[in-house]
Amino acid sequence: MSRVKQHYEEVLSDVYSWVYGGFEINIQRNIEFFKKYNLSPQGSGIAIDLGAGCGFQSIPLAKAGYTVTAIDFDAKLLRELKKNSGDLEIKTIQGDLIDFDKELNSGVELFVCMTDTILHLESKEKVISLFSKVFTALESGGKFIITFRDLTYELRDADRILPVRSDEDTIFTCFLEYEPETVKVYDIVYRKLDEEWKLSKSFYRKLRLPEAWISEHLSQCGFSKIASTTENGFITIVASI
Repeated sequence: MSRVKQHYEEVLSDVYSWVYGGFEINIQRNIEFFKKYNLSPQGSGIAIDLGAGCGFQSIPLAKAGYTVTAIDFDAKLLRELKKNSGDLEIKTIQGDLIDFDKELNSGVELFVCMTDTILHLESKEKVISLFSKVFTALESGGKFIITFRDLTYELRDADRILPVRSDEDTIFTCFLEYEPETVKVYDIVYRKLDEEWKLSKSFYRKLRLPEAWISEHLSQCGFSKIASTTENGFITIVASI
């Protein structure tokens, strides 16, 4: 089992929606995000959500008219997606996102890989391999959208301790340990269960990928139109054929 998969199963998947502020607010946020980038089916209408989680991207894409394949390694999050997707056209696949091409039988109009998912891959080589596979699978005029945190700048000393979210039943704190190519992310979660506080803790690594590096390797894989924006430390890249 990969370190990231183990971390999600042991700590993160149980509180994932809560950590990000709740399910509905994230659905609405991404409905607005996709409207901002004028995304609606223009070709095959097929969209693949790489690292779909509980559906923050998949459900808004399906609401916009796409036929969505949602890929994630975490069974709990995919069950949450299914529970909340109703009759929307979303197919879920539990597996490694890098193997998405094993499920394809036609061209794809849109790929999304959002909310730090790209940073969860084991190496830069895996990232480049994913870019190449996505480019090959996209139909003419297709797009690839990536969003991720800028981890190239190091926080120092006590600033590496991040109080993420808390309420009367849950306290979530994160600690960052910087390495040359990665950041070691420690998640510490206290949850009140049966009137007692229970501790869950684990760590995983995220890649430190500069925006320029990603844009360069997207270009090398064949993408001809690459645009990026940065807002509040989050980078959005839209690559088109």
